[in-house]
Amino acid sequence: MKDGWQTASPRAEIKPEFQFEPDGGRGGRGALIIRHDDRDGLDGAWTKTFSVQGGHFYRFAAFRKTDQVSSPRRSALVRLLWHNDSGAKVMLDEPPPVKAQKITKPELSQSPSSIRYVTNVLQGMSPVAEAEHPMDKATDSDGWTEVSDLYRAPAEATHAVVELHLQWAPRGRIQWSDISLVEVPSPAPRKARLASVHFRPSAGKTPKDKREAFAPYIEEAARKHADLVVLPETLTYFSTGLSFAECAEPIPGPSTEYFGELARKHDLYIVAGLVERDRHLIHNVAVLLGPDGKVAGKYRKVCLPREEIAAGIAPGDEYPVFDTRFGKLGMMVCYDGFFPEVARQLSNRGAEVIAWPVWGCNPTLASARACENHVYLVSSTYEDPSHHWMLSAIWDQDGETLARAETWGSVVVSEVDLNQRLYWPSLGDFKAHLARHRPALSPADVKP
Repeated sequence: MKDGWQTASPRAEIKPEFQFEPDGGRGGRGALIIRHDDRDGLDGAWTKTFSVQGGHFYRFAAFRKTDQVSSPRRSALVRLLWHNDSGAKVMLDEPPPVKAQKITKPELSQSPSSIRYVTNVLQGMSPVAEAEHPMDKATDSDGWTEVSDLYRAPAEATHAVVELHLQWAPRGRIQWSDISLVEVPSPAPRKARLASVHFRPSAGKTPKDKREAFAPYIEEAARKHADLVVLPETLTYFSTGLSFAECAEPIPGPSTEYFGELARKHDLYIVAGLVERDRHLIHNVAVLLGPDGKVAGKYRKVCLPREEIAAGIAPGDEYPVFDTRFGKLGMMVCYDGFFPEVARQLSNRGAEVIAWPVWGCNPTLASARACENHVYLVSSTYEDPSHHWMLSAIWDQDGETLARAETWGSVVVSEVDLNQRLYWPSLGDFKAHLARHRPALSPADVKP
């Protein structure tokens, strides 16, 4: 086969058709073709083994173009496996240590492989380096989608096996082109300091009074070198005695101008929970103010509790994710946290951090939203910690609290490295699995 590429399939009876087109592909530089007939469940891949040096960083990249493939994110994927000279999997040694200390009972899993992973963890060993799943990136005007990512080869690895798949796509066809695995310099950490303000603005009776009460806490967060400061939900409405409609304002408007100036002054991002007026509509919103003092993004609360519906608030229907200096940020508001769909939609769109202005929620659900999506979650609430309900806190990708507020008028900050992957025993980098393995539940969801 061309340049060492070979074909493979889990079973001969589901093997698709393979073809190499030397003049095909992106820019006419050649294409590896996989074609399915009209049967369900076919699965095949082009494979090639690359030499690597353990502990070094590599960038994988490939371009794919599909035809009649309903769900490219599930069917048109790449797997990258780390092997030693004997062709066996190697152990994972990526620092910091894998968070596996919560697994204490090998009998919870009956499969020999799972027991081996748990036993290794209990003995202080790293788990096996499982398959990597490079992520889908942009699609160009000719329909070519980049699939790429950056990896550190485990210390014991001498080879990387690349698999270019087409699976479960009756009558589908895929072209793979411009495939590379290239050593690159070690990337710098991508650190972000995330802050939550735990404060009830009880004094004053106007939206102006309420927003101005947060100024000293934003200043404190700036002294702690925060990159992002999250404030609570509907903060210009809290304890005013006014209706949502009476507190509503356009965006941009007076409150975004005020918080925008503080964001500019302190050179950071602020997420504030406000009430928006748009023509005859009222929305419960989270607004992102950037270091330039301008509105950098807005999210309209999708899931509304009965009280807000009764007050005439309208739901949003979009899940935007915004580029910031530190990474990709999504936002949700209070009741959204009771349902998995909102955080999942934000994660699907690339959110690495979710800012969450929240009046109250079950903190176990906060942990779940962070854990199931492998994102950092920053909440700011009005709840008293002694009530054992919602927290003003920062949750990590594993659903653990990195920092939590214990007293009113406090600012908690935690520094995270957005380049640091979380690895789970037997699964590896589960966040990379989400796009490949989550189900297609509706026609809209099958889009890449």
